[in-house]
Amino acid sequence: MSTFDDLFDPDFLQALQRFQLLVRQVPKGGRYAEQASKSMGQGMEFRDFKPYNTGDDLRAIDWNIYRRLGRVFIKLFEEQRDLPIYIMPDISASMFMEESPRIKPALQCALAFAAVGLSQHDNITLLPFSHDLHLPVKAGAGKAGLMGFARRLSELSSGSTTDLPSAVRKFSGMSVRRGLLVVISDFFDGNGMDEVIKSLSGCRHNLLLVQLVKNSDAMPDHLGDVRLVDCENGDAIELSITPDVLKKYRQAYDGFNKKLADFVLSRNAQLVKLDTEQEILPQLTPLFQSPSESRRMHA
Repeated sequence: MSTFDDLFDPDFLQALQRFQLLVRQVPKGGRYAEQASKSMGQGMEFRDFKPYNTGDDLRAIDWNIYRRLGRVFIKLFEEQRDLPIYIMPDISASMFMEESPRIKPALQCALAFAAVGLSQHDNITLLPFSHDLHLPVKAGAGKAGLMGFARRLSELSSGSTTDLPSAVRKFSGMSVRRGLLVVISDFFDGNGMDEVIKSLSGCRHNLLLVQLVKNSDAMPDHLGDVRLVDCENGDAIELSITPDVLKKYRQAYDGFNKKLADFVLSRNAQLVKLDTEQEILPQLTPLFQSPSESRRMHA
């Protein structure tokens, strides 16, 4: 595993501070800047009216409506509450492979979400997974809590095979508050995309999927006779890669991505493709902006 300084060098930590400031400045209505509960009560933001019932708070009566209609209604407000955020980074063996391993941007992404959540007083829980779901780790509050979270991330070591369906099912069975589940992975899983989607479909939490990608995923440049070895289970296959084989691979890869995108659309979830060969934080910034703010940023 990389050291703390390798993962979170001073330049990244400085950029993370700017990222936090930018997110705090997002106007109300940003997609992830404010989290509200569905329960109605005496909060900060008006949502609806309802007829007065015995026992309701008299202070909530709208006397203007009473004067106009002669009927008693009370105002309902949406309560702003902390949001449980469950961050589930993939630490399977494949994440630690390649010349430029995906694990570094994965953990930097995890820290970025923790930073935003802690700045909004949300509850942050780390749930790494590989062949199984690891024990949850809760983040402390404030700056000290964030640095403690970063230390725990830097101490994570390589797991074995990838089994996201098993990890999601185990998490879904945990007795925790409903919140936001952030899965950070390349979603390459030996169980297949159908099983991944099936497990996520049974999850009662809101979903944010961060897909770690590289250009070589879609456009591998290998030709000729090769011996491919699975870095997680050691299985090997001799293969002659021709232009026709590459074409079929790309079709399969496109189908893999389409299944994931279609599921996200049907679930009204969020999917972020994160290019691991580019800086992480600029790619995450649009998540915390309203569509109009995002358009201004790119104008």
